[in-house]
Amino acid sequence: MATFIKKIQSKLHLYTKNDAIDFFIKSFFLLSTIISASFIIIIIVFVTAEGIIPFVTDNDGVGPVNLWRFLTGTVWLEGTAFVSNLYGVGFIIVNTLYIAFLSLLVALPIGVLTALYIARIAPKKIAEVLRTIIELLASIPSIVYGLFGSGIILTFVYNLAKIFNVQSKGGNSVLATVLVLALMILPTITALSEVAIRSVNKDIVLGSLALGATKTQTNFKVVLTSAKSGIFTAAILGIGRALGEATAVSLVAGNARSGPSIGFFQITSTLTSTMLQGLKETTGIDYDIRFSVGIVLMVVILLTNLTLNFIKKKVGNVDVK
Repeated sequence: MATFIKKIQSKLHLYTKNDAIDFFIKSFFLLSTIISASFIIIIIVFVTAEGIIPFVTDNDGVGPVNLWRFLTGTVWLEGTAFVSNLYGVGFIIVNTLYIAFLSLLVALPIGVLTALYIARIAPKKIAEVLRTIIELLASIPSIVYGLFGSGIILTFVYNLAKIFNVQSKGGNSVLATVLVLALMILPTITALSEVAIRSVNKDIVLGSLALGATKTQTNFKVVLTSAKSGIFTAAILGIGRALGEATAVSLVAGNARSGPSIGFFQITSTLTSTMLQGLKETTGIDYDIRFSVGIVLMVVILLTNLTLNFIKKKVGNVDVK
């Protein structure tokens, strides 16, 4: 009887010790989550607090910025020798979305086909080399992409404009911005698409081949269709980076102050490049208005991600034929 009681006490002690460890681990995970979430909240609060100043203060005598005109305006009249409150980001929002989706249109097919080749077609050694190259491209800083764009892509676009007899401001244009951003988001799309393609159930592939489909038919009609949800996730992350890139864009866009810029050889501007180029100041409306643009950028990214995730769910519900 005494031995039995000792065993029960030993098990109770073990359970108590395990419960304490589980509680500690859960508490640690919860604390980590709270810290991560708090950074997002702090950033939103800070940007919002600074960004509303131009709309609720007198701005050194020029009056508050009109919110409606700010959101729908087609001219960004930045103060230089004078102080202005005529800031409009309507055309910049259009430019930003236009350039981001054009970049995705260029990068997505190339990235997906590259991922398909690495995951399904290339010999193992070649696939490893290509995978390493993609990882290196993903690790290159944005300023390097910007320097490459200003040195190579601007020259290419400028010469291309001369061939079509179109005036180009030294190559600074929508096309140059799109090409730089497409190059930047290509590694992200390729890497995530490859993971999605490799995750396709081998039984589905073997079943397709057993039914008489060729390898090419299987790759395009079965593998890519089965991996469409992961590929769409890659597209969402890619366009997220395109929307948030500033340094490289500022070097090739041309800093347009009116718009929108639709023509490929027109100079342009994005929300991020507008924010970056104006942070030379430390006080005043010209400084505070950049945080207002930051609020608009966060809303644009949020709405874009919600829209793409909604489309992703619809695409994910389509069965493989």
